[in-house]
Amino acid sequence: MSKPLRTDPVGEAHRHWTERGWGDAADGMAAVTSLFRSQQILLARIDAVLRPLDLTFARFEMLTLLGFSKTGALPLAKASSRLQVHPTSVTNTVERLGRAGLVQRQPHPTDGRANLVEITPQGRDLALQAARALNREVFADLGIDDGEVTALNGILARLRYNAGDFAEASPLMTPGAPGMIDDPAAPAGENR
Repeated sequence: MSKPLRTDPVGEAHRHWTERGWGDAADGMAAVTSLFRSQQILLARIDAVLRPLDLTFARFEMLTLLGFSKTGALPLAKASSRLQVHPTSVTNTVERLGRAGLVQRQPHPTDGRANLVEITPQGRDLALQAARALNREVFADLGIDDGEVTALNGILARLRYNAGDFAEASPLMTPGAPGMIDDPAAPAGENR
């Protein structure tokens, strides 16, 4: 890790934004910039854990998704939808995992146009090893306290919900918390 900066560059950008007469957008700019920087920080930590296992986060996500499925197999289109990534990215990820013997492609048993991707025993073992390492070294300690993690999950779930990322309220969206929906059981579109 590099030496910490003396001042917060996002805070400085916020100040400059306000001085330029864009005060009404300064908080939003700071939030977006902080999210991007936080992503870089977390991805660096995740990569440090997964690199020795010869995995990327995208490959880990695919293995985990397959491992969580009832049969250990999913149609490629469903995997793409659940991971919220372009089908081409899923295909590339599956090809890399396949070459490593972690997944295998099979014809869909009832749809001749589709293929299934199935996790192998070696893939299950590696996914479990990676999940344990990420839990221990990243997910259990993000660098903020548990209450802040809960609040952050709620805020980000609300952002994704408002953007149309999913239709039903997420269990991560805490009722009564600032900015959260009042009734998570409300029909989609209400309390947004």
